[in-house]
Order: sequence, then structure tokens, then C-alpha cells
Amino acid sequence: MAGSSAERIGYLTRVQSFSACHRLHSVHLSDEENKEVYGKCNNPNGHGHNYKVEVTVRRKIDGVTGMVMNLTDLKRCIEDVIMTPLDHKNLDKDVPYFADVVSTTENLAVYIWDNMVKVMPPNLLYEIKIHETDKNIITYRGE
Repeated sequence: MAGSSAERIGYLTRVQSFSACHRLHSVHLSDEENKEVYGKCNNPNGHGHNYKVEVTVRRKIDGVTGMVMNLTDLKRCIEDVIMTPLDHKNLDKDVPYFADVVSTTENLAVYIWDNMVKVMPPNLLYEIKIHETDKNIITYRGE
């Protein structure tokens, strides 16, 4: 209905790629248990990924601007939360959060969520989706 004053909710997704390496290893498991649980991803020298992250925000489409969120603002948030701290980094050694948290893609999604909500207006972030590979995709919605 053109010109309707009904609230319209929009979802805006921005896709960003970054590269990082890590080693899946839990201090709560023995070396043997780590090898059993994580397999080749427990390689002592680590391994890398070209991650693709989808950041989705959800809100009423603004009646004046016609936007869910200004894309310039979303890009700045992504730069500050994802690109600067994570791109071309060793997650385990360069990101303090992962000093005592296993750097699985699930935990990476939680890390990104927790830091995105700090730099965005309240109740705007809807979903973080990370493509670790073409076949492995993690979705996190702050639950």
C-alpha cells in the first residue's frame, strides 16, 4: 500500500570477507583428546580460512530516509569490529578474547556479535552469519 503509514520492517545485510588463521585447541582437554575432537584443525602450526561474514540488521524502515540503517555507519561498524581486529591475524595470538576461548567459528560469531552490539544502536543487530568454508556456515542471533 503506497503511502501507507503501516510499520514496515526491513532487514539489511552487509557481506564482508577477511582472512585469519587459528588452531582449534582446548586447554580443558589433553593433547590426545584435542587431536581426537579437532582432528587436522588441531595442527600445532594452525591453519587459515577466508571467512565471509554477513552482518544483518533489522528495524523499521525510516519514513524520512527510507533506510533501515545508513550503510556508511554499518560499514564503519564492520571495519572497527571485524576488519581491524581480525583480518590477517592469528585469532589465538592476536585477539585477546581467544586467549582462553577456543577459536571455533561458533565462538567467532559470538565475539563479533558481542562487539557489534557495543557500537550499534540498541536492538538493531539481528544476525551474524559466518561462512568458514563453502560448506560450513554458522549463524548466531545473540541467543
